[in-house]
Amino acid sequence: MRFDTGCPCCRDDFYDYEEWLMQRVTVIDHPLAQHKLSLMRDKACPTQDFRRLLNEIGMLICCEMTRDLPLEAREVETPLAPTMAPMLAGKKLVFAPILRAGTGFLDGMLELAPAARVAHIGLYRDPKTLEAVEYYFKAPVDVADRLVILMDPMLATGNSAIAAIKLLKDKGVKEIRFACLLAAPEGIEKLRCAHPDVAIWTVAIDGHLNDHGYIVPGLGDAGDRMYGTK
Repeated sequence: MRFDTGCPCCRDDFYDYEEWLMQRVTVIDHPLAQHKLSLMRDKACPTQDFRRLLNEIGMLICCEMTRDLPLEAREVETPLAPTMAPMLAGKKLVFAPILRAGTGFLDGMLELAPAARVAHIGLYRDPKTLEAVEYYFKAPVDVADRLVILMDPMLATGNSAIAAIKLLKDKGVKEIRFACLLAAPEGIEKLRCAHPDVAIWTVAIDGHLNDHGYIVPGLGDAGDRMYGTK
């Protein structure tokens, strides 16, 4: 994969460029996630099923993204005896969906981590330039001290994810992870070049973007399919 992103690291003499590109990209190949994604790709998938499947995949993605969270031993009284049991350590997570489609992951992730805080990031893609335009941002006051899981079903051009990460970094956030359902090679490259410290989790990497910035074969506009607006 090589695209003209304007990134200074995209040059012929960069050591193992493609290996570097995928270093912090995890493809979630769990059979349930792959099966549910295939159901969602079908253009005949009803709106309510699309929302449910996205919610269920959100749970599976959350499990993979949080498997390295720190634990600490705490005393617990079982019905038979006291014991030292592992529990999550440190501050609670922040889930940050990019509006509107990112909210499709939110309920599933909150099912697994109900104490997590939530930040909302409002961005829309200008249909002519394909650039991300901010219209809303609301996050916990101490977001800078927490691990933030940023979420958007589609990593297409990468512009929305890059803009959202910049907003979070401007608030002092130091640890950000990005969750998506589908990614295009162009979006991965652009995001990795812009924010090489941000790891990416996705269920699949599709072929390419079309002239309108949509992932091919993809599944169409995730927001429209979630809410039946087209």
